[in-house]
Amino acid sequence: MASNLYNTMYNPDVLSCIANLSNDEVFTPPEVANAMLDLLPQELFSDPNTTFLDPATKSGVFLREIAKRLLKGLEPIYPDLQERTDHIFQHQLYGIAITELTAHLSRRSLYCSKFANGPYSVTHFDAVDGNVRFKNIKHRWQNGKCVFCGASQKEYDRADDLETHAYEMIHTTKPEEIFKMKFDVIIGNPPYQLNDAGNGVSAAPIFQYFVEQAKKLNPRFLSMIIPARWYAGGKGLDAFRDVMLHDKRVRKLVDYESSKDCFDGVNIAGGICYFLWDRDNTGDCEITNMISGEGTTLERPLDEFPILIRSNTAISIVHKVLSKTSDMWSDHAYPRNPFGFATNYRGRTQKRSGDIELLTSKGFQYVSNNEVVKNRDIINFYKILIGRLVPSNGELDVDPKDGYKVITDTRIIGPGQINTETYLDIGVFPTEQEAINFEKYLKCKFTRYLLRQAISSLNVTRECFRFVPCEDFTEEWNDAKLYAKYGLTDDEIAVVEYTIRPME
Repeated sequence: MASNLYNTMYNPDVLSCIANLSNDEVFTPPEVANAMLDLLPQELFSDPNTTFLDPATKSGVFLREIAKRLLKGLEPIYPDLQERTDHIFQHQLYGIAITELTAHLSRRSLYCSKFANGPYSVTHFDAVDGNVRFKNIKHRWQNGKCVFCGASQKEYDRADDLETHAYEMIHTTKPEEIFKMKFDVIIGNPPYQLNDAGNGVSAAPIFQYFVEQAKKLNPRFLSMIIPARWYAGGKGLDAFRDVMLHDKRVRKLVDYESSKDCFDGVNIAGGICYFLWDRDNTGDCEITNMISGEGTTLERPLDEFPILIRSNTAISIVHKVLSKTSDMWSDHAYPRNPFGFATNYRGRTQKRSGDIELLTSKGFQYVSNNEVVKNRDIINFYKILIGRLVPSNGELDVDPKDGYKVITDTRIIGPGQINTETYLDIGVFPTEQEAINFEKYLKCKFTRYLLRQAISSLNVTRECFRFVPCEDFTEEWNDAKLYAKYGLTDDEIAVVEYTIRPME
């Protein structure tokens, strides 16, 4: 057996070329796996007692890259390559596959054979699995959903010969019973979400369950790569966000605003991140923003704000805004569906006496005044509308040098006009001039830059305006005026101007 076992085994490296299963089950490129491993204390790879677990192995890339480091680091202790290989694979590396297919892939990557007890395995096990296991778990249904992961029974209650996507790590109350041992390092890239049958086509996040289960095992170090939408919470993530922000053991966070900078060709709304959780070391977090291959790093507390501001540069700008005012526009915008008409509501095409106009996704229709069940007091006000979604599917394909738009085109509807929940009523004013001034304010780069700091998914909500200051809208605002009011430096202005594109 050659000493450069893994260096000659794959050319080109199949794990760099392999296609992704979906945006929810993303294979990790070797370079990303190694960047995560670089966050760990490197002396771990020279210790024959260090144990590693990938709780959601797909391609086996984490275990393989760990094996490479251990093969080098343990050479002084085990000069004989076969003895070293046997020790590492049989006593230090463990994985839980997410499907039967990925179990085979992982063993092939790690043992060079999909059968750990086969003749081509680089180390011999008595069982076919070796230390990479897959167990066909069933969901536990209650009221049409899985009590562990929230998956839809209609979608995932399948025959025994089909994948259930009931992942072993998160379908147990006692994850420590899986291998019946403790691990020094838990590292991996868990599945991100599962269909939950909400609103026809809907998905619930599940990556947070892998993080929570891993913490129950109390490893020395935990590192996972997960969607960044937890920064602002939202569907199923509010409690997870709160725990993460207040956990002083999260010591490093590497943030990719565009997931394509991390996973080539994969679009994940809100971007992606990976973190290092250090059980025995508490303090502020070292946050690195990665944009187009360039990183900027700042050590700061994760819990300074109720949500995580991802941009290190934005922190100083937000501080300047908060030093001037505590009156933020999130306290003035209206919540989703302010008048009680769902997106698919159409109203009538023919106007009757006393009807008011209802703006739908198909244009104006008509409803009677008494059909309005909420916020009747603002029917005769001017309302500034934007779409509830970030434009262009979350601007996932925007090249940063082209700048971000952040919101859809604005629209003002007047007295006697209301809207369905297709639109967000972001401003309501008694006079047309105030509405016009506010609309101009929304289009300022400064405003949209601050708004962007609180958006971590496809959705725009009133809470996203938590860093946007309330101004006097009897007067007109522009970027120059706002930059001067909040004392932005030339460098800060340059960042805003570069990040946000003009909006007509």
